[in-house]
Amino acid sequence: MQNCLFCRIIAGEIPSTVVYEDDWAVAFRDIAPAAPIHILLVPRIHVRNILEAGSHPGLMDGLAKAVAAVARAEGLDMSGFRVSINTGADAGQTVEHLHLHLLGGRALGLMG
Repeated sequence: MQNCLFCRIIAGEIPSTVVYEDDWAVAFRDIAPAAPIHILLVPRIHVRNILEAGSHPGLMDGLAKAVAAVARAEGLDMSGFRVSINTGADAGQTVEHLHLHLLGGRALGLMG
């Protein structure tokens, strides 16, 4: 997608701090972190949101494997972490490209 921020990051047109890449996903540090560790994991293919993810066999499995790899690399596998997916404006999705937020590095508390 030509004007998609995350597609442009994946293509290397916009700088980012990439922490992980594989055939399915690219993971990079969020520029406005909500926790000491805040990493975005985005699929390499443009998928608007999780509602479209089911049309791409293997995508969610690939993203889950990427989350596990990044969590281990960041040392979150023992202390814990949160993964969230925002879908639509009411949920706070600001970029229409499916992305997972991996948050950790401190006690996150209950979501309300």
